[in-house]
Amino acid sequence: MCASQLAPLVRSDTELTYVEIEHGPASIECEFDAMLATPGTVARVIAAEQEGIDAVVINCMDDPGLRAAREMVSIPILGPCETAMHLAAMLAHQFSVVTVLDHLEPQFVNHAKVYGVPDKLASVRSVSIPVLDLEEDEERLVDALTTQSALAVEEDGAHAIIFGCTGMLGVAEAVERQLEGRGISGVPVLDPLVVALKIAESLVDLRLTHSKRTFPPPSRKAIKGYESITALLAAGVA
Repeated sequence: MCASQLAPLVRSDTELTYVEIEHGPASIECEFDAMLATPGTVARVIAAEQEGIDAVVINCMDDPGLRAAREMVSIPILGPCETAMHLAAMLAHQFSVVTVLDHLEPQFVNHAKVYGVPDKLASVRSVSIPVLDLEEDEERLVDALTTQSALAVEEDGAHAIIFGCTGMLGVAEAVERQLEGRGISGVPVLDPLVVALKIAESLVDLRLTHSKRTFPPPSRKAIKGYESITALLAAGVA
């Protein structure tokens, strides 16, 4: 993924940059992966505020480092999972997440609890395609997403669908069309990365950001290692 893929998703007056963490896993498919991605993500967020960026979207449905990053900066930081779950909860009585692999269900259940919408989560289903394989066959991905989304509606009681991976970018309309072809209409399909980007624009327009009473800055203390973060702290960024 790169900035050129994301640029059409935002307004013409929005300047969008895309950066990757320097250290971490190739994809995030478990708690261990998310742990490895967190320090690099937080470091990138701190650097973004230093560079004058107005808002940051973390490009992963596990929202790695989201709460820690909010403690370190004052600009809006959005996680696609939290943002999409809250929007889906506003749009529908219940929603389902359709993600990449079956074993991710506990993580999404836990996220729904942390984000305050556990009663809104109807189910977590998967397409059984690893993150790194999502771009290999778009037709297969759309078909699998449609099948699992249909089951979520018909068997689990979902009234909206959230894609459970930001790597599923760009296929929401195709899935909606296929659902309608199966007689399932009126069900919003949320592409979480798109949702997070548009909400980020709105927060900047509204001059709103997270509460520092909820996410107060951490106390200063010695830190061993984590050079990417300690160097920024030494420079007085955070």
